[in-house]
Amino acid sequence: MAYIMIIDDDPDFADAVKTVLSGDGHEVTVATQSTQGYNEIEKRCPDLLILDVMFPEDDAEGFNLARKIKSDDRFKELPIIMLTAVNQRFPLGFNTSDINEEWLPVNDFIEKPVDFNLLKDKVKDLLNKKENTE
Repeated sequence: MAYIMIIDDDPDFADAVKTVLSGDGHEVTVATQSTQGYNEIEKRCPDLLILDVMFPEDDAEGFNLARKIKSDDRFKELPIIMLTAVNQRFPLGFNTSDINEEWLPVNDFIEKPVDFNLLKDKVKDLLNKKENTE
């Protein structure tokens, strides 16, 4: 199965996602800080990244990290699913139509609270797409 990394400052939520995806046979790692997560990616690039938007140091840290990751040629093809409650905190209305290579370079976007069946389907879909392009 796949190696998946979760970068989310909420350890309880991240552990719940880890449990769900581990149950499908994936190897899952959790980082609760963006810099820690990026350092782990540099050590071992995951097959897929699940990334939160808001972190205590910056409400837009997930956006910044996604741009940093995708601007590095080593990680350009890394699929990213962005999970966030940003629409609950700020009335911005982010959705999949906001995804683009420069501003929001992710592959998919899911709002919290997360439907774990939907997340599992999206993970499976992105991993299948990645496998078919390699």
